[in-house]
Formats: sequence, structure tokens, C-alpha cells
Amino acid sequence: MLLRSLNPLAVAQGDDIPDAIRIGDTTLSRGDVLGAATSVAERVARADRVAILATPTVTTVLAVVGCLIAGVTAVPVPPDSGPAELEHILRDSGAQAWLGEAPPDAAGLPVVPVRVHARSWHSYPEPPESSIAFVLYTSGTTGPPKGVLISRKAIAAGLDALADAWQWTRNDTLVQGLPLFHIHGLILGVLGPLRIGSRLVHTVKPTPAAYAAARGTMYFGVPTVWSRIAGDPESARALSGARLLVSGSAPLPVPVFEKVQELTGLALVERYGMSETMLTLSTRADGERRPGWVGVPVRGVETRLRDERGGDVPHDGESIGGLQVRGPMLFDGYLGRPDATAESFTDDGFFKTGDVAVIDQGGFHRIVGRESTDLIKSGGFRVGAGEVETSLLGHPSVREAAVVGLPDPDLGQRLVAFVVGDDVSEAALIDHVATELSVHKRPREIRVVESLPRNAMGKVQKKQLF
Repeated sequence: MLLRSLNPLAVAQGDDIPDAIRIGDTTLSRGDVLGAATSVAERVARADRVAILATPTVTTVLAVVGCLIAGVTAVPVPPDSGPAELEHILRDSGAQAWLGEAPPDAAGLPVVPVRVHARSWHSYPEPPESSIAFVLYTSGTTGPPKGVLISRKAIAAGLDALADAWQWTRNDTLVQGLPLFHIHGLILGVLGPLRIGSRLVHTVKPTPAAYAAARGTMYFGVPTVWSRIAGDPESARALSGARLLVSGSAPLPVPVFEKVQELTGLALVERYGMSETMLTLSTRADGERRPGWVGVPVRGVETRLRDERGGDVPHDGESIGGLQVRGPMLFDGYLGRPDATAESFTDDGFFKTGDVAVIDQGGFHRIVGRESTDLIKSGGFRVGAGEVETSLLGHPSVREAAVVGLPDPDLGQRLVAFVVGDDVSEAALIDHVATELSVHKRPREIRVVESLPRNAMGKVQKKQLF
């Protein structure tokens, strides 16, 4: 039962915890969350779908949990949404009201307040496990954002699989400062502690100093967060008493992995997932952690690689193929987009992630990148942008790197690297890659830029580099 442990936080099954959730300067007990969220549920119980401006506040948490109690579908909205994106999400989702605060330019929908100090102990029946808990919107890199339908059953299966992989228990304290409109920060980072019964500290912003001061046993961060922590040795060393440091939402550069390990004594746990699948791959708390690799399937997940003709790709640690996944935590389709939903699944129920990967003989996975931007066909060779970027990041002059394939009349596509760094020498970087990797994987051109375009989760937006 999702709600019995997800929002009541097992209050009826054990003692209350006075510091169950801390967001910024606000702390709530388990009883506080249950009572206030039930009060929210009473105000929205007749709605079908409501929008939540997903600011990093307790108001957002109470709004989400209130929806779960009432069986109302929540639509988390990024606080920095532009007018066009905001209009699309509200229109496409069919949200009937704002729950909590609303953005200044979001006229037209009523606002239902969330009162942090209100309390109700009304009892609601558990909604069907197949009911939709969230409509989460994709980043919209290939068109208008699509609404991803995530059921209660998928959330429960995904969180329980992670509890198994990470040995996550009620004794943990999770620290994170990630956005609350995404799988990583909201479902894993808020609903995970609520379901499992562990404490949560949300730092509002994921700064090295805030992470160091939180004194948790588990930390979630995107690569940008870990890069900043690696650059702050004092804060990094303060994390050495933790049990797990987890990185996701974008590829973690190997040099950052190595620096964090050097400073903390802990090898980062890397994992892989997306809005449509939640987390399907992870290194395990009790298993190998290999820089640049995202581990093995979590409980209940099957994976496979397919070539362009739909054939099997060998699991030899080198051959690249399109990654397909199947498991109980997959989404229920795209809202109002049966065509896109059908195109995303195979006849036997595997989801085509759009990512390309390699799998070794032991089942370890390495994500090469997006099939649309990171699988580069140059001179008859298939090159994964990710391994070229990893090589570039190993050079002392490079802080950030993104590799794309640009049209070339001779090669089909030529490898072009956009780098952020100091005293960058084009010839030195090209030679560096050619020495570490096959010669055909070397960039043909290096472009030095001040910064790389990234989204809120730290992912490089390569379409903006073309």
C-alpha cells in the first residue's frame, strides 16, 4: 500500500519522529506532515488534477502528499518555467487549480491554499494502485514537453527496488537540495524517505557548505553538485562519515568521481533513469562501483541492447546499441499522446529509452549518451560522445566538455568538442584523445566556450550547440 508508508510515514506503525523533514529552516515531524497533508487532501479531494509550483519548500511537500492521500493527480511545475512552457503545461495537463502558491503570470486558475499549521485526521481509503499519482513533464528537447503518467504502483516498485540496491533503511538521513519537479529530487528525494521512513534534509540549494553542515548518511546530487564539492576540500571531507553518495541525472565525469573519492574516502554510487522509467540501473551499496558505469538492473528490471535493424548487440563492454528496459516502475504512457506512447514501446513491452549504451559480460552498463545527439557516425565508425568527453575531462586544462557530431561532406559527421577550460590547446587535446582512445575517436575540432548550456538538472543541452 503506497500511502500507508508513503505519506502517513508509518506513523501508526511506530513512534513519531520530530525531525522527519527539514527544508531550509522549517522542520516537521511525521505527525505534522500527516496532519497538514490530510488537511490539504480535504480541500482538493474532489479535483482530478492540480498544478503545484514546485518550489523547494514544505508547502510543496505537503501539497504533493495531500494529493497522494486524496488520490488526486499532481502536476509539479518548474518554478522557472517561461510563459510559453507554463501555458503548455497547464493546458496540456488539464490542471483545475493551483495547490499552494501560483506564479504571478498564471492567471485563470483558482488557487487552493496550503496551510502548514493546519491539521486534520480524517481517514481516506487507499486509492487504486493503478491510479496516476503524477504527470511529470519532460524537458522538451525534441518538441513541446510531454506529460509522463506515473502510477502509484510504479512509484512503490521503483522506491522499493532502490531500498534494496542501496540498503536504504529508516536509520538513514537523506540530504539533498535538488529541484522538486523531477524524478530525482521529488520522487526519489522526498517520497523515498517518506515511504522508507528515513529522515530528509533538503538544503534548498545544493551548496557544498550546506551539504557539509547537514551531517547525513546518504547524499543525492547531480554531477554539477559533486564537481563543486570536489572543488571544496573542507566540505568534501565533512561527508566522509556518510554511508552513500549518489550521483545521477547526467553523466558523472570520471575525474570528479576520483576527486570526491580521494577527499571523502567514498566511491560514488552512479545510477541511471529517466522520467519515463524512474531508476532502472544502479551500482549497489554492497557491489562494485566503477567510474563512468551506472551498474546493473535494479530488482525487477530487464535490459537489452538493439542495433539499428532491431538485432541483438553483444554484451562485450565495447559494442554500442540502443538501450531498452522493462520493469514494474515504468510509466503508463504520455498524456494525450497515444502515438508517441506506441512508438516508445516494443511489441514485447520494452521501453526504447533513446539512449545508447554498452553492457559488459557481468551485466554492468555504461551510458554512451542520447541516440539523437551522442551516437556519432564518422567515417564508417560508430563513436559514443560520452567516452570522448570523459577523455577530454581527464586533461588538466579542461573543466567541462561536450562532444557532438556536425555534418561533414567526407566523414558524414565530424567530431567537434566544445570545452570550458584554461589555456586550452586544440592540438594538445586532440592528441590527448587519440592517445587514450582509438584514433578515429579524436575530435576534428575544438571550440573553447565560456560555458555549456544546461537544464535545471545539470544536463548539457547539446541541441543548442548545433
